[in-house]
Amino acid sequence: MTTRYALLSTSDKTGLADFGKALVDAGYTLLSTGGTSKVLSEAGLPVTKVSAHTGAPEIFNGRVKTLHPRIHGGILGDRDVHAAEADSENIEWIDVVACNLYPFEKTIEGGAELADAVENIDIGGPTMVRASAKNHKYVTIVSDPADYGRVAEAIAAGGTTQALRTELAVKAFRHTARYDAVISDWLARNAEMPALLPEGSLGLKKMQDLRYGENPHQQAAFYADPEPRGRSLARAVQLQGKEMSFNNLADLDGALRAVFEYKEPACAIIKHMNPAGMASAPDLPTAFERALAGDPVSAYGGIVVFNRPVTPETVRAIKMSKTFFEVLAAPGFDEVSRERLSTRKKLRVLDLPSDWIDSVPPGMDARRVQGGWLLQDWDVNCDFEWNVATKRQPTEDEARALRFAWHACRAVKSNAIVLAKALDDGCRLNGVGAGQMSRVDSVHLAIRKATLPVPGSVLASDAFFPFADGIQAAIDAGVTAVIQPGGSIRDEEVAAAAEAAGITMVLTGRRHFRH
Repeated sequence: MTTRYALLSTSDKTGLADFGKALVDAGYTLLSTGGTSKVLSEAGLPVTKVSAHTGAPEIFNGRVKTLHPRIHGGILGDRDVHAAEADSENIEWIDVVACNLYPFEKTIEGGAELADAVENIDIGGPTMVRASAKNHKYVTIVSDPADYGRVAEAIAAGGTTQALRTELAVKAFRHTARYDAVISDWLARNAEMPALLPEGSLGLKKMQDLRYGENPHQQAAFYADPEPRGRSLARAVQLQGKEMSFNNLADLDGALRAVFEYKEPACAIIKHMNPAGMASAPDLPTAFERALAGDPVSAYGGIVVFNRPVTPETVRAIKMSKTFFEVLAAPGFDEVSRERLSTRKKLRVLDLPSDWIDSVPPGMDARRVQGGWLLQDWDVNCDFEWNVATKRQPTEDEARALRFAWHACRAVKSNAIVLAKALDDGCRLNGVGAGQMSRVDSVHLAIRKATLPVPGSVLASDAFFPFADGIQAAIDAGVTAVIQPGGSIRDEEVAAAAEAAGITMVLTGRRHFRH
């Protein structure tokens, strides 16, 4: 096989002639179809039509033109294994494939008849793209015209690298996956099928239907990433209780984000995705009792989670509290604990993987908005610079409480304010102000919700104080130390208020909004 072949069959002709010329200059024989062949020929490039290469005409109005062994054998053959068979079947290797797909998405913009839409569902194109991507050990697949330039440069320099072919293969599979998702979504809507995502539309695996969404009139289901790993709720094993609901899973996610920020034994009790109580202690029973004491009224019907395996002593503390919880989750339950919990038939008990505390969430954080998705990195890095903005330095107990409060604050919906106190052998929340439209209102709410005397408490804020009024409200209530990101144009005014009151203020330089 002395001839090198490149197959070009594209819907988007952007940059096609230049790429074809680069391939010809590098010694490739161009194979092409229909409109692509015409563009290349009009650019003065020698091109062999696929029908001439295969000896089979295009049929069914072009529905079948590349689906032939001389095309797919040339793409898919293992050069190290199938060479003799390829010779006997008169199949030449195809080493470069440039292919993008029929414009289905453009066809359906503004409305389209079913027949027109169906004719723009590409079959041969995705097959070639996927075949080339599968065999990327040998084949360079270019599904995006934006990559023509760098592929041409690599070929001119001696050939594409395995790393580049792998990168382009990943891009190609994502291209066909999105293409199929757009088609399946449109066909489902056109047929007035249910709007819930079918398994596979986003590469996700449907784990279970949920009774309903946030409200009974909303349908809902839980989908998992294709390969659950790290801090994935799909890795949790439900040991007992009713099926998880939409709100259960949402609250559980919030609880797990909160409690696993602590390296010491800790407990978090979450209600409507905000902490009702959080505490650290030398042991889980004590951590639970302290967390519950943070807001025992709001804790009713909440989610309780631990960052250590549950023991019979922990179960005893939960039962002694006589508080109803929807869900209990922890990285491990011994047999005695499981037996004692089994008497609470309505309590959903979830066993987490033991590696959860040392893991990070996979992929990206995503939120659905009307007509699209918002994607961002996970807010998992708690490291910050410890800059004291006042003359007075925090005491040892204040420093412990400030660090505890800073971690807790990240689990609270913005605008977020938390009060905390250091105990002899741990820390606990002492009031939470969540989701208020103004930061000063969150301060007042946290003070009002305090279950221990506020004097001597520390305060954490997820973002800077825009004015000194929030700090002043905390000072008037007896707060002795504050931790906040800083970055306001009035930082000096805010620090001056703290200085005048003789409290300490730590700036972290990092904001932790959670909307």
